[in-house]
Amino acid sequence: MKNIFLLLFMLLASIAFAQQENAYDEKLAKELGADDYGMKTYVFCILKTGSNTTATPEEQSKLFKGHMDNIIKLSNEGKLSVAGPFMKNDKNYRGIFIFNVSTIEEAKILVESDPAVQAKIFEAELTLWYSSAALQEVGKIHEKISKNKF
Repeated sequence: MKNIFLLLFMLLASIAFAQQENAYDEKLAKELGADDYGMKTYVFCILKTGSNTTATPEEQSKLFKGHMDNIIKLSNEGKLSVAGPFMKNDKNYRGIFIFNVSTIEEAKILVESDPAVQAKIFEAELTLWYSSAALQEVGKIHEKISKNKF
């Protein structure tokens, strides 16, 4: 009987400890702009192949360097939560941006700061998107796991 009480006590203690481990962090939720579900609004951007098909390889190289520099700049400013290319596909999808802004108008200004978009190498489709506010932390984690930098 004594062992059953001890076992029950240990089980209840471990459940209480597990619940503390998953405790709501109000300060972090506020810092990230999370609602009561831990979510917030972003702008999702699909980059598609643009109308500029005449850029020389040298021009393309310069534009892609500017594209990457702009991604890094926007990420460092906290305006871009995620960016990355698509693998080869039949939809002319080239990549995505997930902007840490809540309106299409704000995202248009950001996407238009990209030299490859300005040169019509890419065109952007923007839509509002609702996802975890924790998505903003991806960049910080990525810095810790990436051996090589762009």
